[in-house]
Amino acid sequence: MQTDEQRVPEDIQKGRAGALLEVLLVSAKLGLTSFGGPIAHLGYFHNEYIRRRKWMDERSYADLVALCQFLPGPASSQVGIGIGVVRAGLLGGVVAWLGFTLPSVIALVAFAFLLQGYDIGSAGWIHGLKIVAVAVVAHAILGMGQKLTPDRERVTIAVIGAAVTLSWQTAYSQVLTIAAAGIVGVWLYRKKTAEGTANLHVSISRTFAILCLLLFFGLLVALPLLRGTAETGGLAIFDSFYRSGSLVFGGGHVVLPLLEREVVPTGWVSQADFLAGYGATQAVPGPLFTFASYLGALTGGVTGAIVATSAIFLPAFLLVVGALPFWNSLRKNLKIQGALAGINAAVVGLLLAALYDPLWTSAIVEPMDFALAAILFIMLVFWKLPPWVVVVAGSAGGMLLGVY
Repeated sequence: MQTDEQRVPEDIQKGRAGALLEVLLVSAKLGLTSFGGPIAHLGYFHNEYIRRRKWMDERSYADLVALCQFLPGPASSQVGIGIGVVRAGLLGGVVAWLGFTLPSVIALVAFAFLLQGYDIGSAGWIHGLKIVAVAVVAHAILGMGQKLTPDRERVTIAVIGAAVTLSWQTAYSQVLTIAAAGIVGVWLYRKKTAEGTANLHVSISRTFAILCLLLFFGLLVALPLLRGTAETGGLAIFDSFYRSGSLVFGGGHVVLPLLEREVVPTGWVSQADFLAGYGATQAVPGPLFTFASYLGALTGGVTGAIVATSAIFLPAFLLVVGALPFWNSLRKNLKIQGALAGINAAVVGLLLAALYDPLWTSAIVEPMDFALAAILFIMLVFWKLPPWVVVVAGSAGGMLLGVY
């Protein structure tokens, strides 16, 4: 039996029977028009879902955004899934994700097929995109570090996490580093005062939610083991993209180094093709995680694109559905708050390691490379220009460096 906290407000519940088509159409509209990355997406969602259609009250939307910021995965997609679940049940969450995601998936898969057959490895603009990646990830780490490592304890966790990741590169190193950081966080922040929170109204069975969480952790542990029996093919692709989607906090740009570590050293995708796809991803609307669709298409055609896209977004869906029924009570639990503090700090460390290797080591090889990276970083941080503008500037800068 559901508590008052878990019931969906009546004005939303009444329209559920015929809401699926409406959810699909509205989310598809957002998927076609939402440029600017995850933070901008949340603004589009607020305007369309909350202000115009009033599918959720302001307090519940803010609480849902807070939940998705704590969970790994694409925050804006998770918010969209959560709104779809509240509006039209579990199937509503799936439909909301499909509508928001498919436009950019189709565009990037088409780009992957167009790119095949072209040798772009030596192009100057590709080197420029490598430098863009350094600036973008450095910007992401700066922003995350300010929020997630504000004290010396969490800075220490981040640095140790980076050191462990760089010195012990295995399939389990990232998972174990994050787990250890969570345990340390519980101990360090055991006396922290609980923050005041608002309640989020949802209608999901706690039993089903627990099954989703068990599936999330089960796949995270089992897939690397199963992969040993099939190092190539769909299972290997699914494992790499599922793990990337499970360990990313902070949005689409942050997944870049993790994906590069999965697909470039294995030889699935060349670094030139990887960076070309990253540049294309900046030019399409919708979630930046659809970069996985492009990589999957290069790796295994249409089937590879479907597997990669499903794998990288599956953790987001499992975590949102698994956490929603418990979020009201979990946010007030001191141990959970401590574990989240430690985990978030460790993720900053993982990204710091990825910034050095493979991004910095492959892109910054000459003094002028560093100068271009600094200019692009200033454009992002101080001029606050859109990422696509920085991508264009970096491509042009790479071509100029190639000439001179």
